[in-house]
Amino acid sequence: MMKRLLLFDMDGTLIDPHKAITTAIHHALTAEGIEVADYSQLNYFIGPPIRDSLFEMYGMTDSAKIERIVDKYREHFLEHGIEANKLYPGIIDMLRQLKDAGFTLTVATSKLMISAVKIAEYLEFDKYFDLIIGCEYDGRRSHKREVIEYVLEKSGEYSSAVMIGDRKYDIIGARETGIDSIGVTWGYGPREELEQENPGLIVDTVPELTQALLRHPKTGPAHHSTA
Repeated sequence: MMKRLLLFDMDGTLIDPHKAITTAIHHALTAEGIEVADYSQLNYFIGPPIRDSLFEMYGMTDSAKIERIVDKYREHFLEHGIEANKLYPGIIDMLRQLKDAGFTLTVATSKLMISAVKIAEYLEFDKYFDLIIGCEYDGRRSHKREVIEYVLEKSGEYSSAVMIGDRKYDIIGARETGIDSIGVTWGYGPREELEQENPGLIVDTVPELTQALLRHPKTGPAHHSTA
């Protein structure tokens, strides 16, 4: 029997990264002389690739300036941000149940992969995951479609795959790669954002997600890796 594969977004799905991300991006922006008048606007940086957010928020196209901000953000995050992340309530219990039920668990995140691994180790949920995949320093795999494709490639043969996340990027990435998706509303994407992308299911709590997967595991398009 081929494995049932689950791909979890990290920020806003497994962990609450609010303090870690907003503090690091505020540091990076102010270091480049960009004033942040409304701190709540920094929530926009939770989820999308940083480079995309800089363009959408500030119309920023100066590649050298963008890379300086990205570097300052990552430096601050790795030094100060790892311990500022918090697991959402019920996540460990959910992961344990899903693992015991035979699911293969992976993380598919747009955050820097070394940061994702360090957070998983610090919060002690790394042991539940077969793969933790994120982007590279040079920007490779910054977009969710690329992350999902890489996870699928590395996962070998599986009977079904489902992407689980709190933002439209997770749902869009799943659709672009031909797998099913579940949207969660406890993160940083409003329900309306998820509904517009028409995921297979939207859930409001961690127990609801757990029970939905255990009772009715998604059976998306079968994938047989040729790698």
